[in-house]
Amino acid sequence: MVRLEEVEDETFVDKPVSSSGDALLMDDDADYTDTDSEISDASDLDSTPYEESIYDRITALKDIVSPTTRARLSSAFSTTYNATSKSLTFGGKGLWIITTSVLLLGLPYALALQDEQMVQEEERQRQLMTEGQSGLMNAGGEAKPAL
Repeated sequence: MVRLEEVEDETFVDKPVSSSGDALLMDDDADYTDTDSEISDASDLDSTPYEESIYDRITALKDIVSPTTRARLSSAFSTTYNATSKSLTFGGKGLWIITTSVLLLGLPYALALQDEQMVQEEERQRQLMTEGQSGLMNAGGEAKPAL
């Protein structure tokens, strides 16, 4: 069983004797000797004795957030980080597959198609040339005057 005992402050235990005119109720400057400021000049307010970095300030905020909230935030951050990492990895691999497929399959197809078009164009020109030569021969050798 726990026993509680009240401990009174000694300033409240020894009550001072009252004086005439309630002099004890008046403020005495001697009572405030401990409360003098350590800063002597206003110029001392501008200088900072300790330069804090952003990291120091953020780590100091750790004590403000409760452990359960910190655990939830850490879990959410790690889940988001893992999902983003996996998405970027999957996207990069997919882009690599698409790019190499286009280069390995599409480029030879495009070159073969271009060669086929060149062959067809050459055949068309040969046909036009043979038609032109046969037209000159059918004319019977008569030369038409040039204008």
